[in-house]
Amino acid sequence: MAYRNPAPTVDIIIEMVDRPNRPIILIERLNSPLGWAIPGGFVDYGESVETAALREAKEEIGLEVKLVDQFYVYSDPKRDERKHTISIVFLATAAGEPIAGDDAKNFKVFNLWEVPDNLCFDHCKILQDYMAYRHYGKRPQL
Repeated sequence: MAYRNPAPTVDIIIEMVDRPNRPIILIERLNSPLGWAIPGGFVDYGESVETAALREAKEEIGLEVKLVDQFYVYSDPKRDERKHTISIVFLATAAGEPIAGDDAKNFKVFNLWEVPDNLCFDHCKILQDYMAYRHYGKRPQL
């Protein structure tokens, strides 16, 4: 019997603490699906999710980040059109000048009220949940 298991991923909502309003970084994806996304990617075999988050941030935006909190887990089987993934979303902080790398065609630092509409995956839902948390202290509910 062949087993099909979801693939673990991480997404990192990175607040830029050296800028007014603590804006977040989004990347413009180089590969399909195209559009804007929260930095992140697949967890490698033998790697913890925390290590994967730090690695993905470094690869995609060239910054060392500080993980602050594990925010929530998103597991809707339709969240990624390529295959069933489970994302552990972290909140992190960083300072400095990001540079686009790896799967990132480009990056931009966005204030929460400026986030673009063409977000990939379920990142619109994730950022809505994050905004509710940031403004009202309300975490997503099961």
